[in-house]
Amino acid sequence: MTNPVIGIASRMQTPKGLRLHIGLFGRRNAGKSSLINALTNQKIAIVSDVPGTTTDPVEKACELAPIGPVVFIDTAGIDDVGELGGLRTERSLAVLGWVDVALIVCDAKALTESELELIGTVKSTATPAVVVLNKADTADSQALTATENQVRELGYEPVTVCASQKQNIDAVREAIVKLAQSAVDPDLPLLGDLVHPGDTVMLVTPIDTGAPKGRLILPQVQAIREILDADAKCIVVRENRLAEALANEKEPPAFVVTDSQVVQSVVDQTPKEIPVTTFSIQMAYSKCDLVDMARGAAMIDFLRPGDKVMICETCSHHPQPDDIGRKKLPRWLAKKVGGELDVEVVVGKDFPVDLTPYKLILQCGGCVVTRRHMLTRLAQAKRQNVPMTNYGVAISHLQGVLERALELHPEAMKAFHEARETFSNRS
Repeated sequence: MTNPVIGIASRMQTPKGLRLHIGLFGRRNAGKSSLINALTNQKIAIVSDVPGTTTDPVEKACELAPIGPVVFIDTAGIDDVGELGGLRTERSLAVLGWVDVALIVCDAKALTESELELIGTVKSTATPAVVVLNKADTADSQALTATENQVRELGYEPVTVCASQKQNIDAVREAIVKLAQSAVDPDLPLLGDLVHPGDTVMLVTPIDTGAPKGRLILPQVQAIREILDADAKCIVVRENRLAEALANEKEPPAFVVTDSQVVQSVVDQTPKEIPVTTFSIQMAYSKCDLVDMARGAAMIDFLRPGDKVMICETCSHHPQPDDIGRKKLPRWLAKKVGGELDVEVVVGKDFPVDLTPYKLILQCGGCVVTRRHMLTRLAQAKRQNVPMTNYGVAISHLQGVLERALELHPEAMKAFHEARETFSNRS
């Protein structure tokens, strides 16, 4: 018999962005940290009777049997007080937009007003959730039954536990697995259905100041693994060896995947009959919605000097002298627009609530975050009518090779042209 969680475990590799993200939410001293420790059989979270021990969302990468590698996000209590407490609560609730599964930890004796509001907020974000009634050992049977029935009326099947005593913890694990199988939207394969058995795929990976020493970046590693899994052949070259590698092949590769920063050079060296795409464009396909990202890129042609543009990097890497987000993109945009833009760089998982001041949002590939995280950002931008694109689509357009870079995604290219016409009519 097939193990029902193998499909989940197979897609959750060590990198954070490929792990199931599980957020814990609830009042101060509800037992969130105790529940993490009980679920993992490890003391990975500080447990204290002092309210407010956890002050900010804290990510903890670990193993959760039987799922495998996951990331727990322990959050501050949603009933925190004072001005600082209010800011902590805002940060906790912001996490709801990008976790795959929410564990709503409540006291088994009764639901408070703040917990009822939390459950309503979770519903409004459509976050898959498990309501965990903790500290069952302190509740009498009548109060516990009443609380369980109240949770059912709210649309959830409660799981009753005593985290400090590790009682009924397996039921929480089972509920997480069930949601992961039925409600979590996993990343799409990086190369989608582009690779077939026997194909040859050529990957162009520059080694510059931004390349990590002794290894490749995550999208490059993912591409290699997917090509091998598809029983296809993979050739990895630097941009200066591309023409030579193409000439040495008896049969042309099915397509070429390149780092965005050298896409113009790669297009110039690659015969027109061989399709070209970029790692970042494929990340937009895998992690977000490439069609919408193509629509957003059309706004680049209608930017004017002084317009406000937000550049988002979800990781917090050390900036390089010629950093792609902080240096190259602003420089390329200024050249295209004919003057300097008002560029704001946002780093990490924080995302402004009000996006209306921005004419365009440029998002990195999102290799360290979940697909849900990226789609949440896109949905927020669309609600506020702010175009959003990603680095790869934007760079290909700025280099004048977008038609070629989207050959493998004609629906995205069509969306770009339609959006361009729409923006033109507005201006």
